[in-house]
Amino acid sequence: MGRLSTKIGTAALAVAIATASATAVAAPALAAPATVTDDVGTVVSVRDLPQELWIPGAAHAVALTYVTTDTFGEKALSTGTVFLPSGPAPEGGWPVLSWAHGTVGLGDSCAPSVNGPALPERDLPYLANWLERGYAIVASDYAGLGTPGLHAYLDGRTTAHNIVDMVKAGRNHTRTLPSDQQLSPSWAVIGQSQGGGGAIYTARYATEFGGPELDYRGAVGTGTPAYIERLLEIGGPGVPPVAISPGLTAYVSYILAALRYSHPELGIDSILTPTGNEYVTLAETACILDFEEQLEGVSLGDYFTAPLTSLPNFASTLSEYMAMPENGYDKPFFMGHGLVDLDVPYPTTAAFVARLVANGQPVTFKTYGGDHSGTLIESQADTMPFVDGLFGR
Repeated sequence: MGRLSTKIGTAALAVAIATASATAVAAPALAAPATVTDDVGTVVSVRDLPQELWIPGAAHAVALTYVTTDTFGEKALSTGTVFLPSGPAPEGGWPVLSWAHGTVGLGDSCAPSVNGPALPERDLPYLANWLERGYAIVASDYAGLGTPGLHAYLDGRTTAHNIVDMVKAGRNHTRTLPSDQQLSPSWAVIGQSQGGGGAIYTARYATEFGGPELDYRGAVGTGTPAYIERLLEIGGPGVPPVAISPGLTAYVSYILAALRYSHPELGIDSILTPTGNEYVTLAETACILDFEEQLEGVSLGDYFTAPLTSLPNFASTLSEYMAMPENGYDKPFFMGHGLVDLDVPYPTTAAFVARLVANGQPVTFKTYGGDHSGTLIESQADTMPFVDGLFGR
């Protein structure tokens, strides 16, 4: 969930699924993460970042490999990037924004530190605006993107670990730099689409996962997916009955590929048709733009021999894996969403926000008139003063 789908939206997918009522081939084995014993946030290696992947205006940019937690709750490696503004840091160090990126794919070659964002024309100027305001940017690729194992797409808890541990890794890296290039312990998380979900999920656990060494201030999530698990639960043979947009088909394929990696006990392969297995397996390596081209005209209803909910414990496992937390937030957070978002349906996110409000959570929500990407751009008029306020600026 990181770019605009151009045909039928996710809301339409929900309608199509709701109105509808082979033997799988085993997926290839994936490399298991190596045993990691260092503390989370430990920097394992540093490499130069190609200039074309720099955020415009950055004075320093590197790619790191660091220790985090994977979908199995074990220590693992992730990669990510660190960008510093120009000039000397203020007293106490640069305030930090941990950027949570949108959908790029699951394959190692899709990692933003390797290939850049899926929509550089949107994301790089957006991040440059934050740099210009005097924030350092750290950005996790997420565990499994560029490191052993598979990226656990939309696994909220794992993504939260990756995002928080990237802040620790960024601070550890800058300790090797001159004193006027250090990072402050004060930080916030910002994200769009898949990353919007990651940012808001992180907001629930940031204080806990960061521990006493970090000073978490709040979060911003735009185009945030919510209650997507409820849509996925309705999938099965002939559901949806028609081909939806390639982008949405890609997102579901990524979820299925990640689920069968993270939760092999579900037995997802047992209800995949040869067509389903072909594209779910392809999802393990194909980056989003190329994958969408290959999915043109492909129907998710052709993926399955039985309903997904026929798998033992599917609904409860899926909910634990990706459902957004509805309470327990300890710092203010902002959510923005477009009325004509074709990637993430406005109604489901608005319903999630209503639940947050009912639960007394510290959320600020604003609706925009644009689409998925347009909301990220338009929201800056609100999110930048919101974040400045988190830091008392």
